[in-house]
Amino acid sequence: MVSSRLRLIAVAVILSIFLFYNFSNRYDYSYPKAQPWNGQSQAVTAGKPIASVDYSDSEVTVPTPTGAGRGAVRTQAAALDSQQEDLALSAELEAQKLSASASSYSKDHPDDKTSSTNGKTSSTSGSGSKPTSHKSLDPSDQDVDWSRFAYTQYVTDTDYLCNSVMIFETLHRLGSKADRVMMYPHYMLDPKATESAHHAGRLLIKSRDEYQVKLMPIDIQHREGADPTWADSFTKLLAFNQTQYDRVLSLDSDGTILQPMDELFLLPPCPVAMPRAYWLLDNDPVQRVLSSQLMLIQPDTVEFDRIVKKMGTVTDNDYDMEIVNQLYYDNALILPHRPYDMLTAEYRRTSHADYLGSEQEKWDPVAILNEAKFVHFSDWPIPKPWIPMPEIMREESQPDCKAINGKDDCIEREIWNKFYTDFSENRQRVCHSDAKPPHSKRRHWLRMEGTHRNK
Repeated sequence: MVSSRLRLIAVAVILSIFLFYNFSNRYDYSYPKAQPWNGQSQAVTAGKPIASVDYSDSEVTVPTPTGAGRGAVRTQAAALDSQQEDLALSAELEAQKLSASASSYSKDHPDDKTSSTNGKTSSTSGSGSKPTSHKSLDPSDQDVDWSRFAYTQYVTDTDYLCNSVMIFETLHRLGSKADRVMMYPHYMLDPKATESAHHAGRLLIKSRDEYQVKLMPIDIQHREGADPTWADSFTKLLAFNQTQYDRVLSLDSDGTILQPMDELFLLPPCPVAMPRAYWLLDNDPVQRVLSSQLMLIQPDTVEFDRIVKKMGTVTDNDYDMEIVNQLYYDNALILPHRPYDMLTAEYRRTSHADYLGSEQEKWDPVAILNEAKFVHFSDWPIPKPWIPMPEIMREESQPDCKAINGKDDCIEREIWNKFYTDFSENRQRVCHSDAKPPHSKRRHWLRMEGTHRNK
């Protein structure tokens, strides 16, 4: 009888090894093939109305990645050859026989502590602990507790408050399931207030009541003597202290969301997950830097204490991006910048290899747009989208049209301009705010963005 049990275990082990080696390479990972854009070809005449480049959520069919949406799609590779198929079939039949035999044995020997299920054995002897099973969750699963996760925004002034409200409005409209948390200066509003005489207060109330945003008044983490543009950016790092959540996703508010990113909350545990700043890869020498524009954070008091201590030791040229790189460069989970972190400037570039991740892949501006989930406004010397742009600057900076088969292809120009016009229209719709002249510190930002970093 013992010999029979040993034979069962040995065959199961051999079967497992066989299946592992034969099936481990059956899957590859690639980006989803984009659907045709409104059924049009790539050649678009210069006179084509820009309204046709409508990538709004209700118009564009965006290919949603599978595999928990982690920016890659699992596709079945070529089938095994006939010999492998025959071997696999034989092994499966043998496993079924062993399983049936084991089931019969278990019925005849109910006191035996070794059980078998589907040809796999497990032992419950000793401490009596049960084997731990792992279930890979998907955003569509009904048993995901979304109250454990949150998108976070931090606010330092009224300009960025409107941007953050726009972010939350988009998440609400797209049906994102995770919580939404707004960290804002405590003097703007009592979080329980129902009305306000100030525009900022009314925006906070709107975000709470219409977009289900949880308001969290805070003290701004201002750094005296630092560059005015990023002096308050340390406030972003308060997301590491939101321990009421298992995970939070911090997004820079000077960007636009094209698709929800709930699938990121279900990634394997890690202190922080971030994309690479791919636009720095073409520097000489190459700079492999983590981008803090999008950070998936596992809040923890110990990690937050590390950050606070690091904030006290950094130089005048170190900001949130430098801090997270110094602390997490070697142990952060790297997110694919494609499709989670694209710059608007990508549509003005002549080479796209850094974004595509390949010298061979052909640049398809519509396909890239359809797969993108988060786009960050960074377009030196173009100002941020809520700051007025002189028309001559826009005309000189917009992408060039290309001649394809004797026709002008202006699709990159149209998409790029649409980023800015959509932002302006949404700002007016959500915040009832128009673009306005830059403050003195914003004018300083206009002068220095090209020589500092994309932020």
